[in-house]
Amino acid sequence: MKFGIFMSPYHIPGKSPSVALGHDLEIIEHMDRLGFDEVWVGEHHSGGFEIVSAPDLLIAAAAQRTSSIRFGSGVMSVPYHHPLVLAGRVSLLDNLTRGRFTFGAGPGALVTDAHMMGIEPGEQRRMLEQGLEAIVGLLRGETVDMETDWFTLRDARLQLLPYQGREMEIAVASVRSPSGVRLAGRFGCSLLSIAATDPNGGFSFVGDTWRLMQERAQEAGRSVSRSSWRVVAPIHVAETKEQAYEDVRHGMVEMSKFGATGPFAGEAVDIEAMLASTSHEERIDGLNASGMGVVGTPDMAVELIERLEKQSGGFGTLLLAGSDWANQSATKRSLELFAQYVMPEFQGTVAPLRSSWDRLYAGRQGFGAQFRAAQDKAIAEDAAERASR
Repeated sequence: MKFGIFMSPYHIPGKSPSVALGHDLEIIEHMDRLGFDEVWVGEHHSGGFEIVSAPDLLIAAAAQRTSSIRFGSGVMSVPYHHPLVLAGRVSLLDNLTRGRFTFGAGPGALVTDAHMMGIEPGEQRRMLEQGLEAIVGLLRGETVDMETDWFTLRDARLQLLPYQGREMEIAVASVRSPSGVRLAGRFGCSLLSIAATDPNGGFSFVGDTWRLMQERAQEAGRSVSRSSWRVVAPIHVAETKEQAYEDVRHGMVEMSKFGATGPFAGEAVDIEAMLASTSHEERIDGLNASGMGVVGTPDMAVELIERLEKQSGGFGTLLLAGSDWANQSATKRSLELFAQYVMPEFQGTVAPLRSSWDRLYAGRQGFGAQFRAAQDKAIAEDAAERASR
């Protein structure tokens, strides 16, 4: 299993945006040093929390500061851009990162974004499918002629193809509906399940996701692989459960408010009444009990990932949901603990070490006796040699 972060990124309004963007770059550098595999950055134009309007620019800056971590747009909203322009931008970014980029596509999450551009929310998924059809062809080096009610392509082709002429990986976002799964299967793309742990339909949908992917891919004559399936889960860990609870006191109230009004909100909830009637600890207890995420210890994170594995039947990458729950230092420490104690459990590096230690400890008396016997033999041989001289 691979690991990364899906960072919108979120920042509680009222903080300096320039400082916040600097913190985002620091987190990415930190994850690169820790051995994380991927970072995904999204596109948003309203709402106050998600301040990156051009993820390709942030990724380009981060790529210069890192050596091995891969990047993904999580996501770039296809209906907001002309397909030729968007395909050219992502191809350029793939070259700048030397092939460390995956193009993540979606319809756009915030209704306020679409409103400002005069786009009807009910049309965004149709526009995503039309735009993605054009972009897939362009990135594969095809000449595309296509006309819709919102874009025209005439004898269109890219002059700069993805890095070294390879086929760029494209991922389609899916929240709680089958539309993203259908598109991913149709075009043979990877899948990005953003609400995989959501108890309001997301977790149950994960159980059917791969069957739907395979059905759509077979209909289109394409193949798909579980190794390219990414799922997102909100996780914050500390040395103790109590410390983790205290860490997220930093931003839990504001993030709860955003969650009740953003694109992943379920049924309408009186968030102010809920916050007034529950304590911080009760709210975190509820989050942990629901299976939505983990605020606690590395062992709790391992248990959540194992539940996701069982429910889904297997996936390739677990992405932490980037959040403004905790301050910068606590967030970095959570990532360190996750890399040290959670990732190895799913990467096959823990079992050989434990097996080697168990063998040594279980046989400590016999091995110790053999070692002392060897020492005694060396001493005796040395004494005999000196005596003979």
